[in-house]
Amino acid sequence: MNPSELIDNYIAGLTDWRGSALSHLRAIIRDTDPELLEEWKWMGTPTWSHNGIVAIANAHKNKVKVTFAQGANLPDPSKLFNNGLGGSRWRAIDIYEGDQVDEPALRILIRAAITLNTRKEKDKTRTKSDKPSKKRI
Repeated sequence: MNPSELIDNYIAGLTDWRGSALSHLRAIIRDTDPELLEEWKWMGTPTWSHNGIVAIANAHKNKVKVTFAQGANLPDPSKLFNNGLGGSRWRAIDIYEGDQVDEPALRILIRAAITLNTRKEKDKTRTKSDKPSKKRI
């Protein structure tokens, strides 16, 4: 099975509100950037990447969590992040039954994460090509 099919099965197995919430989040993520790569990592985690991990999502006992790999480096003017705020890298959005997702704000975060990953990838490439070659004399 490919990653998208595994994620389909994962969501289908969530027969309560978490399944529809995760399905809705997935649709927002995929619609925001159709070039995102959908992956299945760590033996059961839906993951979306573009020049690096953008976000992962999991269903927990009483919530659905969307975690941004570089969340600490992203602007969050709408204050969507409500978990992992003290960390130096990851930030998460915990969604509980009945919560409404601020779609425009989530799309802004997704685009910002893609931009950050793309910038980091370009910086890596530039750094490698800017290094002088070592010649032995």
